[in-house]
Amino acid sequence: MPWNKNDYPVSMKNLEPRIRHKAIEIANALLDDGYEEGRAIAIATAKAEEWDENHPATGSSDPGRSSSNNGSTSKRRHSEPVSSSKSHDNIHVVPTDSGWAIKEEGQSQYVSTFDTKSEAVNAAKEISDEQNIRAIIHNQDGQIASSIKP
Repeated sequence: MPWNKNDYPVSMKNLEPRIRHKAIEIANALLDDGYEEGRAIAIATAKAEEWDENHPATGSSDPGRSSSNNGSTSKRRHSEPVSSSKSHDNIHVVPTDSGWAIKEEGQSQYVSTFDTKSEAVNAAKEISDEQNIRAIIHNQDGQIASSIKP
């Protein structure tokens, strides 16, 4: 189902409008390419946030929109095409029958398991920072709640 600026996934509601519009555009393209809805939303959100970092709004005086790397020159993977069939390096914090787990995108095996969501999220933050990858956090029902970028 194609989304628009008035009808979009609930997980995009807290994005800034400019980023949300780009995420909707990307998600619709991914759906057209045959991506599963949840994966399309996660990839589109991540790519829209990267796009925003690389294409700041002209005239923006919001200090919160400045680069968050505090002057460091960390490398990011911006050249990978959004519609690539190549596996993305994201990790996911997902609910399990007995707690929470971290798994690599596209894999069925868990990297590690935890009793609580907060333990899993904290571990995912560490992995995200160490490996310079995005961590996508799911709710108990499996829907995407948020993402953590390095």
